[in-house]
Amino acid sequence: MRARDVDKEKLVIEMAIDQIVQEGFQGFSMNKLAKACSISVGTLYIYYKDKDDLIQKIGAIIALKFFTSTVKNFSPEMSFEEGLWKQWENRANFTMKYPKEVAFFEIVKHSPHSEIILDSIQEFADFRRIMKTFIDNGLRNNELIPMTFEAFWSVAYGPLYTLLNLHTEGKSMGGKPFTLTKEIMKEAFQATVKGLKP
Repeated sequence: MRARDVDKEKLVIEMAIDQIVQEGFQGFSMNKLAKACSISVGTLYIYYKDKDDLIQKIGAIIALKFFTSTVKNFSPEMSFEEGLWKQWENRANFTMKYPKEVAFFEIVKHSPHSEIILDSIQEFADFRRIMKTFIDNGLRNNELIPMTFEAFWSVAYGPLYTLLNLHTEGKSMGGKPFTLTKEIMKEAFQATVKGLKP
């Protein structure tokens, strides 16, 4: 078996992300990927068993990068407002720094690959535990109103992701140019916290 070439592997990951973001799973094939990377299809099978394995391995790399960056300088022991703001900052920084990877993961998230990827990452279980502790602390300290997880998630993060989508598209409603600033993010955050506090 031939040795793995790290640079080649990086190129394969980059091109696969590009192709899936642009054409979805339907337009993606190992042949097209090999051609875009100027390598033989056989070379791809050094790294991956098949197309599903490739998608799941790339998804796991991105998910791990995301979970790691989301909890950077974050502690579940922070006050609810401070901790949620740190989450917003971390999520916004990641989305702005890696827009293609985020677009790729959004596609994968709504596919059968999603569960397989998340089940393969130990850090995802750690991430869920950290977030559960954070929410439990917020409830116990009377900093957060009780609600279903889905309602909490949509109120706590929905406004942020709406702003990030507008930023990625570079335009607001009606086609007006838009760039997300810290001031706009803070404005939306204050309204969000108001809606979550007792």
